[in-house]
Amino acid sequence: MTYCLAIKVKEGLVGIADTRITSGTDTTIKKKLFVEQKANGSLFIMTSGLRSVRDKAIIYFKEQIDQGAEYNKLYKAVNAFGEQVRRVAEEDKAALEKSGFKFNLTTIIGGQLKDDDEHKLFQLYPEGNWVELDQGSPFVIIGNSGPGKPILNRTLDDNSSMELALKTGFLSFDSTRMSSNDVEFPIDVVLYRKDSFDIIEHRFEKKDLEYISAQWAEELKTALLNIPDDWMNAAFSKVPVAKDC
Repeated sequence: MTYCLAIKVKEGLVGIADTRITSGTDTTIKKKLFVEQKANGSLFIMTSGLRSVRDKAIIYFKEQIDQGAEYNKLYKAVNAFGEQVRRVAEEDKAALEKSGFKFNLTTIIGGQLKDDDEHKLFQLYPEGNWVELDQGSPFVIIGNSGPGKPILNRTLDDNSSMELALKTGFLSFDSTRMSSNDVEFPIDVVLYRKDSFDIIEHRFEKKDLEYISAQWAEELKTALLNIPDDWMNAAFSKVPVAKDC
């Protein structure tokens, strides 16, 4: 399983991708984040799904760029990557399904190219179609999405700072990590500030952030203890008292 999160706020974009790859009982560390930067244009790609499909689609897409393909708007780059996903499906889907593997690759693509009026964020499906995230949905998670959503839903909106987005995003990842054996450190982070055309990458190891995880666990316990008990009285008053044997 995978945990990849991208957040769009007015100030910019924040992305977090875990690096754990699980195959049977074996686990390895592999980067799930691809960044492409040129003058007046930057984008990042994060994926969840079969590693072989991901690698092949990324290589085909990068080959196009290296051969001179240019995109002035991000949706055009998303279309181009979608074409490569469909190309891989034509080449490998039948063989994969014959071997018992489902052809699967879900992708997040974010960034800003030279003719985009602002930074953009897209989710691309295995079929090659996509949706753009707008102001009503400031984040998207692919892979293991359940445990990490509540804190994002409760905390983030379009006006949140990039700092708050990264802090909340890490706690979302940490909640998922605590609930799943196949999501783990290290994590790769991307930061993109609107109109900068420059994506910053940084990798955090477990030792870098485990004190934040420990602090968050203690503060959750404290917050729980501080919630009043009186609202429970109506229910507990109906519980019979244990009888002596």
